[in-house]
Amino acid sequence: MPQFVIADALVSVISSPLVTPFRIATGQHDELENVFICLRTSDGVCGYGEAAVATHITGETIPGTLANLERVAAALKGRFVADPEAVCREFAPSLKGNHAALAALESAILDITCRIKGIPLYQYFSPATDKGNKLTFNTDITIVIGSVEEARTATAQYSAQGFTTFKIKVGKDEAIDLERVLAVREIAPQSELILDANMGFNAARMLAFLDQLDQHGARPVLLEQPVPKYDWEGLSTITKALEGNETLVCADESVSSLSDAKRAIDTGAVSAINIKTMKSGLLEGAEIARLAARNNIPLMLGAMMESALSITASAHMAAGLGCIDYADLDTTFFIKGELSHSPYLDNTGKFELKGAGPGIGVEPKF
Repeated sequence: MPQFVIADALVSVISSPLVTPFRIATGQHDELENVFICLRTSDGVCGYGEAAVATHITGETIPGTLANLERVAAALKGRFVADPEAVCREFAPSLKGNHAALAALESAILDITCRIKGIPLYQYFSPATDKGNKLTFNTDITIVIGSVEEARTATAQYSAQGFTTFKIKVGKDEAIDLERVLAVREIAPQSELILDANMGFNAARMLAFLDQLDQHGARPVLLEQPVPKYDWEGLSTITKALEGNETLVCADESVSSLSDAKRAIDTGAVSAINIKTMKSGLLEGAEIARLAARNNIPLMLGAMMESALSITASAHMAAGLGCIDYADLDTTFFIKGELSHSPYLDNTGKFELKGAGPGIGVEPKF
C-alpha cells in the first residue's frame, strides 16, 4: 500500500444547474449543490471526493457537511498516511450521521491511493464473487415525478438515445402515477421498468397499485422502497405477497448500513438491496455488497443528486465488485455543464471501464 503525506486540503461548495427539477415523492432538487474536497500530497498528487447532500431524504445539510469536511481537512494537513482505510475508519465515528461527508473523505483518500499506485479505482475493489469484475454495464434512466406528458416526452427522448431500463418515480398521486407508468410502457414497450416509490405508499396501497399494473401488462422488474424507512413489516408483507413473482422488492432508505443490510437479509424483509455511497460510504458499501452477494441477494447501486465525480467513483465500485445487478447511476444526465461529464459514460447510459486511467478519472475545478 502506498504511503504519502497530505500537504493541503481544500473544501468547497460547488453548484450546477439542472436540466429539469429532479422530483421524487418526498421532495425535489432544483440544482446540484454539493460539498467537494480535494486532498493534495506533498508530491502533488490530488484526490477528490464529493458529498451529495439530500436533506429531504437523509436530513443532512450543506452547512453541517461543509463544517465537518473543513474540520477533517484541517486535521489531515501534514498527515502521514500509511494505511488509507485506517484513516477513513479513524474519522468515521465523528462523521456519524453525515455519511455523505464520509463518502467524500473515502473517495478522496482512495483516489490518491490509486493514482499513486497507477491503477484505476475499480481495481481497489476485488470481485465479490467468482464471476470476477464487470467493466461494462448500463445505467437505467429516471422518469421523475411530473405530468403524464412530461413522462411521455422524457421516455421518447431517452429511448431514442438508447436507454432500455426506465426507473419511474411514483408515490405522489397514484392515479397520475398509473398513467405515467403506462405511458412509459407504451412508448418503450420492450424496456425494463423499475418503480421507485421513495416511501410514498403503505403495503396495501402498493399491492393494489401493482395489481393495476398487472392488468395492463406493466409489471416492474424491481420495486424500490415502497413504504416508509422503518416499516419493516410493510416491506415483509409486500415481499411475501410477491414471492415467486418476477418483481424484486428492494430496500433503499431502509438500508443505510451493514447492520441494516444484515437485518434485511436475516428477516427476509426484502429480495434486493440498493447501496448508495452517500448512505454508507464506499468502504461499508462494499461490505454490504459482499454480504448480499454471499447470500444471493440481488443488488442495485444508486446515487443521490451526484456529479460525474461521485457517479464515476460508484461506477468503479460496481465494476470492481462485479456483483451489481442494477446500476442506477444516471444523475449526470440531469446536470448542466462540466460536472455532468464522466469519461467512462456515454450518451446511451453505457459505462465502459476497460482502459480506465489511474484513480477515479474526474477532476472537478475548485
